[in-house]
Amino acid sequence: MEITRRAFLATSCVATAWIARLQARSNQEVEFPWSDVRKVLQERFSALKRHIIFEYYPWYANDPFRHWQQWGRVPPVDIATNLVPQLGPYDSRSTAVIEQHARWIVESGVGVVDLSWWGRDSFSDTVVSRVMDVMADYDIHVTFHLEPYGLNRVENLLSDVRYLVQEFGEKRNWDCFYLNQRMGGSKGPIFKFFNTTLPEHIEDCHGELQEIPGYFPDSVWRKATDELRLFLEKEFQHVTLLSNTRDAPRARAAGFDGIATYDPAIEPEQYLDFANSASQNDMLFSFNVNPGWDEIIQRNVPEDSCYQERPFLPRTRKLNWSNADDRELARSLSESRILESLQGNLLLQLHPWFGNVDAGFFLFYITSFNEWHEGTAFEPMQNRAEMSTQQQAMEYHNPSDGYYRLRSLQELLAKLL
Repeated sequence: MEITRRAFLATSCVATAWIARLQARSNQEVEFPWSDVRKVLQERFSALKRHIIFEYYPWYANDPFRHWQQWGRVPPVDIATNLVPQLGPYDSRSTAVIEQHARWIVESGVGVVDLSWWGRDSFSDTVVSRVMDVMADYDIHVTFHLEPYGLNRVENLLSDVRYLVQEFGEKRNWDCFYLNQRMGGSKGPIFKFFNTTLPEHIEDCHGELQEIPGYFPDSVWRKATDELRLFLEKEFQHVTLLSNTRDAPRARAAGFDGIATYDPAIEPEQYLDFANSASQNDMLFSFNVNPGWDEIIQRNVPEDSCYQERPFLPRTRKLNWSNADDRELARSLSESRILESLQGNLLLQLHPWFGNVDAGFFLFYITSFNEWHEGTAFEPMQNRAEMSTQQQAMEYHNPSDGYYRLRSLQELLAKLL
């Protein structure tokens, strides 16, 4: 125990220095205590890989094309991403594709995937059983990210989650349904929710006030989450409901247990403020590990549209994607963001200033395994030299090494696992 105590103190001291550097916006480097972090985490959690979760999107198809044709694209050469996947425009229903994904996920060190779920009988729902069959074979557990799949989703929250628990937990004898373990050993399900703290109205670029279709008052969310918690707590030792927001006070008012940000536009240096806000509101927090943002440009946009192209992140000068040096610069920036966002999660979640430690909670999401539209995928992409002449002429952003993101993640997680 003395070794663990020293490791924890060392980690806390370095975390404090790291936080001070963020507060001062200083460029002074602080050596990261990988070995101390590893000792603390392994002392607290018996299966650390179960606290690292890939966001996973089972929404692609190629007969006919689905999602690859988004925003004006014309597959199979012209697809809805700036980064061509190594597997090309694949089908999420293919067992061979899912198996390859599982092999890559195991190779990375990640132990859980968070399925983007769009309601009962949706395309994503029909794929869940096949994904879980494969993931179970590779000792990967599965949880769910409940998307904004309908205007009645809050009303149906209890019945929808009951369906997920019964259909993909009980009926499968819990073979790979993810149960999050807290320090001390208690286990329970964890669900992540998207678009829970929306504004009621927003002013568009024309100065007109527009209603937000997915808005629900916090009190409506609170009623639904209270009912859901009452149901789940009958079966499990604890329940964790996370809101994909940075607004901890509203998430608390809506009955969630914590915040779990998804947006790669949130800089790692902002994590400190959100961790502080979450802890002050007795909320858990989890920030995403991400490679930045490289979203495709929408085509055929109406002239009066308020659409604005999202910039490449991390921010840099304007890049010429036909230039090899610029593509490699993008790769370098992406690797830096992976490192910084991972370190920020580790140090803030382990620091005794914040509430995760007292709650015995540690978990972070990786954005993403395969969200190709936004350019956040860790799933390997094609090496530039392997792309066809047609693909290269379209100025896709693939660098020379299409495997670099997964390799970077693997090397960092190897320091912990």
